[in-house]
Amino acid sequence: MSNHEYTIGDDQSPHLCEYCGRPFSQQEWLDLHRGLEHPNELSDEHISAFQTAYEAEEGELGRFRLRALGV
Repeated sequence: MSNHEYTIGDDQSPHLCEYCGRPFSQQEWLDLHRGLEHPNELSDEHISAFQTAYEAEEGELGRFRLRALGV
């Protein structure tokens, strides 16, 4: 468990990292966190979730870059 304290708003339903206890308001952010911060501890299911979230994030970044170039 980490020595960090994390807080989120009361209206949020946190997704907690089972490795360090860090909360995330979105499942996709937790999936990305696990893959980036705890890659050697992941189950096959968590690896698959990370890959899906990573690919979605890359797609969003690519679309943003194209729009930014257009401006």
